[in-house]
Amino acid sequence: MYLIREATTADVEAIIQIAEQTWWPTYEPLLGKEQVAYMLEKIYSQEKITDQVKNNEQTFLLLLEDKQPVAFAAYSPREEDLEIYKLHKLYCLPVTQGKGYGRILINAVIEKTKEAGKHTLDLNVNRYNKAKDFYEKMGFTIAYEEDIAIGPYWMNDYVMRKEF
Repeated sequence: MYLIREATTADVEAIIQIAEQTWWPTYEPLLGKEQVAYMLEKIYSQEKITDQVKNNEQTFLLLLEDKQPVAFAAYSPREEDLEIYKLHKLYCLPVTQGKGYGRILINAVIEKTKEAGKHTLDLNVNRYNKAKDFYEKMGFTIAYEEDIAIGPYWMNDYVMRKEF
């Protein structure tokens, strides 16, 4: 039994915990320990996530399984093109992977995008992350490659897009 609801500032700690438990096994083999620690500190600090939730910079959807937060997604209109929405974050606890929660959350974000009158959803995925295959199964295609500097490190991503 699961429930999806919009996250509030009271959920920030749960979001950070899900991110930390997901990032290490996913990204350490791709990026190394130092880069993962740096990026978690920059992207998932208490202050950063609180500001994103409080100021509606990103809308966070929290998926609860038996009343416990186990997955989340965050999205917003793209700053450079308000006609396109962007899925900024999608993480499911490793113990829940394979239960379909990622698909459920993407579909929820697509519905929210449609409710806003938009028909395109973008996301970034590391070029070596096996999640790329999952996104392709969800109907996303590679739009272009993007290299983004984060401090002394680089995110080497595909920007994937789905139109609906």
